[in-house]
This record gives sequence, structure tokens and C-alpha cells, in this order.
Amino acid sequence: MTASNVAASARRHVLQRRIRWIVTATIVYNVIEAIVAITAGTLASSAALIGFGLDSTIEVLSAAAVAWQFTRRDPERWERGTLRVIAAAFFALAAYVSVSSILVLVVSVEVEHSSVGIAITALSVVIMPFLSFAERRAGRELGSATAIADSKQTLLCTYLSAAVLVGLVLNSLFGWWWADAIAGLIIAVFAVREGLEAWRGDACATSVGMLLEEDGDEAHEH
Repeated sequence: MTASNVAASARRHVLQRRIRWIVTATIVYNVIEAIVAITAGTLASSAALIGFGLDSTIEVLSAAAVAWQFTRRDPERWERGTLRVIAAAFFALAAYVSVSSILVLVVSVEVEHSSVGIAITALSVVIMPFLSFAERRAGRELGSATAIADSKQTLLCTYLSAAVLVGLVLNSLFGWWWADAIAGLIIAVFAVREGLEAWRGDACATSVGMLLEEDGDEAHEH
């Protein structure tokens, strides 16, 4: 094995370890976020806030799938299966948020003010972009479609946080209870789109396996 191959292998291990740390931090934060958001959403009768909490549980599932993948000896072998898990998580989120938001609009359920809900969504708007950026950067360098797809899931959580935050603030200031449901429907559209991309494996990255195959082909040519 040449020095360049040793260096490349060492770098891959560093990136894999970094991704494991990032998804671990994502899981811990989202577990706390889910508990707080679902509780606050139930008390305030906020479909979007409850959906936001459920999104956090789906983000935990997505991050856990990636964490599991990168504990395997050959993470690239599990790329497609992990992408399918992430895609299913997106679709589940879209389905729940769509149904709950439509029911709120049909039944005209008024949403109560939630200071806790505003606080947790505002905090997520600040924290989630950093986690998403860090994972996407490591995923791109490593060539991991699953890490990039999971970073998109985290970024979607940021969009969801912002949308729910706007809905909660508008409701608190002007009594626009329907803004909460509209925010949920907008997020559902984003979730379906990202789910389809993950299912197709379209994560703007070349898989590790493809990179290794290219290296092997070049070695054979020489």
C-alpha cells in the first residue's frame, strides 16, 4: 500500500468518526427537542408544533440509521438501505403534518400562545444549520450519499423550525391560528421532495463505493 493510499484511508476514518460524533449530537438534541415540542404542542393545540416534535423523532431515526451505517466495517455497502430509511422518514413526516394541518383548517382549531414552543423552535433555528453544515461538509469529502441526505433532513428541520416559529408568533401577535397549519403544509411539500431525492439516491454525492471502484480501475490500468 502506497503512502497516498494510507493517507486516504486515514482521512476516511477521521471523516467517518466525525460523522458519528455529529449524528450523536443530533440524536441527543432531537430527543430533548421532541419531548419539549410535543408537550408544548399538545398543551397549545398546535398541529405544527406537534408535527415539529414528531419531525425531531424522525430526525433521530434518520441520524441513528447513519450512525449505525458508520459503525459497520464497510459503510458504503449499506448506503442504499440507509438512504431508503431516510426517505421513509421524510414521507412519514409529510403524511402526518399534512393530515394534522388539514384537520386543523377544517375543524378550525384555535392555537393557544406557547412561549415554550417559540423558545424551542427559535433555538433550533440557531443550532440545526451548524449540525447540517458540518455533516454535509464531511459527507461530501467522504463521498457519502447517506450523510448528505441526513444533513438535508437536519436542514429541513431548520426550515420546519422557522416555519413553525413564524406561525406561532403570528398567532400570538395577531390571532392568526391558521398560520400554524399553513406552515405545516409548506413543510410537508419540502419533506416529500427530499424524500424522493433520498429514495432515488440523488444526494449530490458520489458514493464511497464508486470512488473505490474508480481507484481500483486506475490501479489496474497502471
